Amino acid sequence: MLLKLRPYIIGLFLVLSVASVFFASRLRFSFSFDQFFPEGDPDLEFYQEFSKEFGTDDNFLLIALENQPDIFDSLFLARTHSLALDLRSLPLVSRVQSLTTLQLPVKTPFGISLVPAIHLQQPDLYSQDKELIFKDKRWKYNLIDSAATSLVIAATTKENLTVQEAESLVSQVDSLLELRQVSSKAHILGRSFFQKELIDFQKKEMALAFIASILLVSVIMVILYRKPAGIIISLGSIALSLLLFLGYLGATGSELNAISALFPVIMLIVGSSDVIHIFSKYLDELEKNQSREEAMRITIREIGLATFMTSFTTAIGFASLATSRLHTIRDFGWDAAAGVMIAYITVILLTTTLLSYYHKDQLFHQQRGAGKWQPLLKWIFKTNHENGKQLFAFSIGLFVLFLVGIMWIHTNYRIENNLPKNSRVLSDFLFFEKNYAGFRPMEFAITIKEPYKADDFEILQEIDRLENKIESAKVIKSSLSINSAYKSLHMMQHGNDPAYYRLPDSLPEFTQYRNLIRKFMKEESSLFLTADKSKTRISCRMQDLGAEEVKRLGSDLDQWVNTHLDTSRLTVRRTGTGIILDKNSEYVTENLLQGLAISVLIIGFLMALLFRSARMLVIALIPNILPLLFAAALIGYMGIALEAGVAIMFTIIFGIAVDDTIHFLTRYKLCRQKGMDPVSATRTTIMETGKAIIITSVILFFGFFNMVFSSSPPTFTVGLLISVTLFSALVFDLLLLPALLMRFDKTDKNKPTL
Repeated sequence: MLLKLRPYIIGLFLVLSVASVFFASRLRFSFSFDQFFPEGDPDLEFYQEFSKEFGTDDNFLLIALENQPDIFDSLFLARTHSLALDLRSLPLVSRVQSLTTLQLPVKTPFGISLVPAIHLQQPDLYSQDKELIFKDKRWKYNLIDSAATSLVIAATTKENLTVQEAESLVSQVDSLLELRQVSSKAHILGRSFFQKELIDFQKKEMALAFIASILLVSVIMVILYRKPAGIIISLGSIALSLLLFLGYLGATGSELNAISALFPVIMLIVGSSDVIHIFSKYLDELEKNQSREEAMRITIREIGLATFMTSFTTAIGFASLATSRLHTIRDFGWDAAAGVMIAYITVILLTTTLLSYYHKDQLFHQQRGAGKWQPLLKWIFKTNHENGKQLFAFSIGLFVLFLVGIMWIHTNYRIENNLPKNSRVLSDFLFFEKNYAGFRPMEFAITIKEPYKADDFEILQEIDRLENKIESAKVIKSSLSINSAYKSLHMMQHGNDPAYYRLPDSLPEFTQYRNLIRKFMKEESSLFLTADKSKTRISCRMQDLGAEEVKRLGSDLDQWVNTHLDTSRLTVRRTGTGIILDKNSEYVTENLLQGLAISVLIIGFLMALLFRSARMLVIALIPNILPLLFAAALIGYMGIALEAGVAIMFTIIFGIAVDDTIHFLTRYKLCRQKGMDPVSATRTTIMETGKAIIITSVILFFGFFNMVFSSSPPTFTVGLLISVTLFSALVFDLLLLPALLMRFDKTDKNKPTL
């Protein structure tokens, strides 16, 4: 049947290839912190409502400009001011604030006047300006650093910028920095900058991952098959499966994101495993002088089912990510599952079709070095047969060691640890962490109860107590609210004495300031008050402490609010993108355990159908559960924070690690059905499948291990953990599974297992 359909199969794949090229050209990259927001979370829903009233807390672009010995240099300030004015003209920028554009209220003999924060054309007033700026706590760590060696131009951008808009905005900013001759002194922080830089990095990562993986697979195929036909068929099948997968992504409208760099590795590695098992069995049958038709029939009958099972279980492992609350992880899971099945269909249809055109002497050298494997395979069997008890005891010891490591796992996720090393985005991020308030936003949404309004004296006194508590946490360097304006006016009214940077003591004085704010600072107050004055906010930025540390700090603040504020007048709730992102750490473990449980149950069910024996099911799962525990233990011992990117590693490990077990047990089942006892069946299985299992595992190891050369810490971590853990899965499959079979398989050899 296969031989009759060969022209049609080849024609079908040619058509699919052309279509895939078209759809793959439509692929787009995306990056947004929103991708990592857990859907259905009550804090997310609250933040979305908060954003409708006050705007998002990440629609900013901060440009810090350095100057030595300090910023109070006329030429530097002139360039900075010109840059700030240029930024105002950009279509994606709605507001720009800088010390060079800022006007402050000052008490004069003629009343309150607005004067420049810095008198650009009067250098003799610079020292006076500097003193006045540092007396007002609103500007330190926001628009100027504590040493006055840099200042910030703060731009408010359009909300929810698309990838194209972010790239356009950052490119325009870079051009302006060059134009004003300050590019070498500039550091940038903000959502659009992250989007542009990290998408550029994603493109580079995917290209390098593809090149490294294809080179690895090419080298291995050349070593294995040597003849051009065998090499071209194997590499062509694998490359085509990747092309079809990219076409699938383009046709379904999928976007490549932060974790998409895994796709080339997964496709090339999984495809290689399928090809090698099919190739190996087909060549073995040809060496037995079987006809091409008969050799292919036996290959599909004996290896086709096992290959389908391995592909299907791997796909199930990825599909289990559908339980995640993060749509990025869900999409990755579904796409990866589809990719695995695309690779299988390509191999089982196209690879087998192409192979059937060639004689054995066209595919491989007569001496393939099979004899060189015999001593190793015999040693594996002998070790399992003679040292089973020692292997069991050693495995139990490892199990205990793994449990100890698991107890050390933490979820203290930090932004810094997820940015590419030696990159512009990381160096600029660290600059703001060191010299300014940091990147992590924390908002306090304050809802006022009737009959009060948000700018009533009694309410602002409550807010002031909360702000003082917030500022007592040294890691929060920036805290802005409507109170900031009142404090500045009060200080101004008392000769700019910093001791008066506080709310006024009397209601009449407060009322006077409120009238001034409504007259002179209407735009600024609108950032902190809703139109009906029923809600207000305290906007903070803080250091990148880590998710667990931020959660502890937030819990302390929540407890303080409940015990020290008058909750009959107002309610306070923490919100912001920082808190939403940190919620990931709470869901990671839940989703991880849930997804793995689903994978184990489904794969266990398939194993049960295959062997129809509870005992065999347990035997099959043991060598696949241990690698998962090993991976978890490594995370604990290495102090790696468990977050979304790392969590998907467990699914990859289980879905792929079970492949070798299925190949081994499928062959073992056939041997038992032929009447062999467990020892003989195990020996035959090791001798016939051991080579292919070892080769595919080596490919898997190096395929994922090449990710350790990435400058992205998450990619490095995932690559290292997956490669090392999959190697451990090979060890358990060859030095534990056979011993378990010989010791505990009590099934009736004459009883059918299907």
